[in-house]
Amino acid sequence: MSETAHTRADLGLAGRTVLVTGGARGVGAGVSDVLQAHGAHVVVCARREPESSVAGRDFVSCDVRDSAAVESMIGGIVERHGRLDGVVNNAGGSPFALAADASDRFTQKILELNLLSPLIVSRAAFAAMREQDGGGAIVNVSSVSGHRPSPGTSAYGAAKAGLDNATTSLAVEWAPAVRLNSVVCGPVQTELSQLHYGDEDGIAAVGRTIPMGRLALPSDVGQAVAFLLSPLASYITGSTLTVHGGGEKPAFLDAANSGNAV
Repeated sequence: MSETAHTRADLGLAGRTVLVTGGARGVGAGVSDVLQAHGAHVVVCARREPESSVAGRDFVSCDVRDSAAVESMIGGIVERHGRLDGVVNNAGGSPFALAADASDRFTQKILELNLLSPLIVSRAAFAAMREQDGGGAIVNVSSVSGHRPSPGTSAYGAAKAGLDNATTSLAVEWAPAVRLNSVVCGPVQTELSQLHYGDEDGIAAVGRTIPMGRLALPSDVGQAVAFLLSPLASYITGSTLTVHGGGEKPAFLDAANSGNAV
């Protein structure tokens, strides 16, 4: 499926207001594209305004690590649109840094962005959603790094593991008014992929390690998010939906095959 080829199935998202954090680029922009294609009114937030505006979306500048700023943002969305139906906690990421070389401040910032900020946004969203008819839904964008070794991004992996656990806990605390689920992503091809995987040959090489033969597209993540936000998932909460193309082939298989070929 191409980046712009979204399903036309009616997911019941038309007219619903959804906030996507970190929605100005990368996976967040792809998620926003899908939600907009399904008729949702999308509000995106980031610390810096995108270089080019996207028709049909609102942009709000917000540091999602700042609880006062987040509360103000959520209040403003409800004031402008009457309600907040969904939140996608997508803002996150980490540069490569070996744990022995990373400073305490670096580690703290990674944990704040990838674990603390989704909790701050979710808490503010819950306060608004529980007061409205129909409640709401929250989807946390997580990573396979939280479920397998994450050398070079250990703080990021630990944060994502914590986020998935928090998702299950909050789903119990906040049911039935608000549903929470997480989408556990494998490698995704974005405009920043070359920073992680090198040139096009490097990206293709990574794709060959995945059973589906390629990296995910942001739209693949977006379709999973759209489903979990939709009424079709009205009984799904506290769950993780893995979007990783079948995962990573076990390294021992290649090692064994190589040994047999000698």
